[in-house]
Amino acid sequence: MKLPLIALAAAVSLASIQAAAREKADVLIRHATVIDVEHARTIPDQAVATKGDRIVAVGADAAVAKAWGATREVDGKGRYLIPGLWDMHVHFGGGPALIDENKALLPLYVAYGITTIRDCAGDLPYDVLTWRGEIADGALFGPTLLSAGPKIEGVKPVWKGTLETGSEADVDAAIARLKALKVDFVKITDSTLKPELFLYAVRKARDAGLRTSGHIPMALTVGQAVDAGLSSIEHLSYAHKAGSKDEARIAADFAAGRIDRATATAQLDASFDPETAMASYRNLKDHHVFVTPTLNIERLLAYLDTDDHSKDAFLAYVGPGLRKTYQWRIDRAAKATPEQIEARHRDYRATAAVMPLLEKAGVTIMAGTDAGFLNSFDYPALGLHQELALYVENGLTPAEALAAATRAGPAWFGKLDRYGSVETGKQADLVLLDRNPLEDIHATQTVNTVVLRGKVEDRATLDRLLAEAKAKVAKWDAEAAK
Repeated sequence: MKLPLIALAAAVSLASIQAAAREKADVLIRHATVIDVEHARTIPDQAVATKGDRIVAVGADAAVAKAWGATREVDGKGRYLIPGLWDMHVHFGGGPALIDENKALLPLYVAYGITTIRDCAGDLPYDVLTWRGEIADGALFGPTLLSAGPKIEGVKPVWKGTLETGSEADVDAAIARLKALKVDFVKITDSTLKPELFLYAVRKARDAGLRTSGHIPMALTVGQAVDAGLSSIEHLSYAHKAGSKDEARIAADFAAGRIDRATATAQLDASFDPETAMASYRNLKDHHVFVTPTLNIERLLAYLDTDDHSKDAFLAYVGPGLRKTYQWRIDRAAKATPEQIEARHRDYRATAAVMPLLEKAGVTIMAGTDAGFLNSFDYPALGLHQELALYVENGLTPAEALAAATRAGPAWFGKLDRYGSVETGKQADLVLLDRNPLEDIHATQTVNTVVLRGKVEDRATLDRLLAEAKAKVAKWDAEAAK
């Protein structure tokens, strides 16, 4: 039965009024199960509306869909929505000849659901700072990039791309330089840096309002670095060092030249004490010092003697120059004696075992991989998912591991008001997964869609990014073979 024309016109008019009354979003994700990472719970049948780079509505699907229209809808039915992942320890480097190979890694992070990375300094610091600005301006595609710029080191260090310091005046100049570069934090390493200057640099950076992370000199205790104001400890081996009941004596012996590094390391391992460790870890928590385990590289290097990576599928995404930088660690591992190999395995197991102790003490664990040049088979992007799996394998729950990759990074940078959860007002950096990561942490690898700064990158787009990266590497390989 046909409606009279007047009734039909009234119905059309009412529909138009209702449509006009709806708010307009750029993106509307429908029927998703939102993962509340902070409370380790799932919230089913939710809709999330985004506008620009912000989330503007989150709630029951029917209510949000009634209130909001959108330019683009994303079907989240049967899928799980998490905040974007953060890798809090990556590197770019290998020299100027490898700039393009390093730059080509950026889209890979997005393809694997990683929306923010923290560059912990390499030998291309000024290039990386340029990329940071280009990404922020929309001129370069990649995850949000937070960078230390050039690291602070001693005179004639092993590492290139550093600010060399041999005096307090040098450190003052380095801090001023980093402030001028508007770095996001300060990285301090101990290749040749005097222990007293390490502590001085930490204090001066803190006084300048900059967070610090670094490698603690063997001649210092972890507690001394914490007291100076260190903001994060990079690599789990330093947390293991803090569990030695003889740490102060060993540090003093090393500083006096009575023992070498190998002996000091062996003594630290032998004197690890759980009660001492828990006291040290509670001190980290009380001083708000976070720990970035980089457990994936620890395991990779420990088992280079048994694990064959020659057929790793991800090698197709890593340029020939970067792959070549892996060789020095491979060669070094090949020269190890059976006793040294067993020691590597034993040290890894002992180091990994402190993960649940840190969690029990209330220390915030930040997920970071150490991925980049030199670090053999520690792959950009993929490495973060492997890192999280190792956390669970070594005693954390999937929820704790997920928090390490979604909330810890924003917390360290003081940005939890903008990142780290799927809430109204937060950054529209989101990842839609095919499976529930609270049940199985490997589900973080089932990336269906990424929303990066409000823009949808669906599975087809992510696959295209991977294909383009693989094609670039194949071209470089062909050129290198000529």
